Amino acid sequence: MQRTPLPRIVWWLVAARTVNRMGAFSLPFLAVLLTVDRGWSTTAVGATMTAFGLATIPSRLMGGRLSDRLGRRMTIVAGLIGCAVSQLGLAMTASRAGTILAVVSLGLCFEIYEPPSQALVADLVALEDQPAAHGLLATGLAAAGVAAGGLATVLTQVDLRWLFVADAVSCLACAGLLAVTLPHGRGPTGDDPAEAAAGRSPWRDPRLLALLTMQTGFAVVYLQSTFALPLSLTARGLPASTLAVLLTTSALTFIAGQPVLRHARIRRLSRQRMLRTGYLLMAAGLAGYAVASTLSAYALATVVVGFGDLLVIGHLMTAVAAVAPIAHRARYLAAFGTSWGVAAVLAPSVGAALLDLTGVAVTWCVLATLCTGLAVMVARLPAVAP
Repeated sequence: MQRTPLPRIVWWLVAARTVNRMGAFSLPFLAVLLTVDRGWSTTAVGATMTAFGLATIPSRLMGGRLSDRLGRRMTIVAGLIGCAVSQLGLAMTASRAGTILAVVSLGLCFEIYEPPSQALVADLVALEDQPAAHGLLATGLAAAGVAAGGLATVLTQVDLRWLFVADAVSCLACAGLLAVTLPHGRGPTGDDPAEAAAGRSPWRDPRLLALLTMQTGFAVVYLQSTFALPLSLTARGLPASTLAVLLTTSALTFIAGQPVLRHARIRRLSRQRMLRTGYLLMAAGLAGYAVASTLSAYALATVVVGFGDLLVIGHLMTAVAAVAPIAHRARYLAAFGTSWGVAAVLAPSVGAALLDLTGVAVTWCVLATLCTGLAVMVARLPAVAP
């Protein structure tokens, strides 16, 4: 199987997503802005952040529906402009009502970008190359996240509101870039009217529901890097800077893993085998967290988990694109993406309960066991067959 170059549009999407992610460092500071700059109570801030999180779920579904109706390019540009307007509103308004409106508006626009960008990959990239393309998009996010920390450090010393202005500028810059580089039109409509009609409700497709269940389990584990991992490092007496090193290590692993995904021998392997390998690598790395006590041990485990993540993310997205009717790819991908919203609600509770009841070592052993169970589950899912 000969290695083929990815379409240029995929690289434009990666570039735009990277720039936008570098600008999207304002969100973690939203709670700080509301408490320190505007004097809100912890309860009010928590309720507002919850409202944001809930708004992102219909945001992704709306992105899928608009993409299939209006086209990929128009939906992506509209979502980015909506984010920019909301960010500027957060920076400029001082009233509580105006702030809440801006936060909810940001949540409703925040995920619109995702389904059409993922659907474009499915539209333009051969099936055997889609895992690498989806992995490349994830790599852009990871790499930009490392650089974002430095930018945030500079701007927070000036004024927190400038973070939101910078984010708005990055959204507008990406909207302008993609408006002139992405193709016009609604995307492929498919040749089978009956298949297209069947795809109008992805929630009734058992293949998608099976993949959604698997993805939710993966996402709950994946998000423990932002919840259980920092608490585990603290419990074992490692400095706070250790987390930054591990996040950077994870980003570099994603970058280093790209040539592996594009290797001809890897592309010949079945999707089931790649997913199973990804889950087992994650399980091995998480088991490494259970026994790690030094920075080098945690870094090694992070590399193993990172390679597993990369395999799972790319191949699950490809599986969804493969089972979706062509005319409704974006809608399927949007429904599939709601797993991240569900996991964002579940992950902190799962991590906290495990750490409180069992301790650090057992927590990571349980999560490793969950990944092993997902590896077993792959063989029972016809939706992920080649």
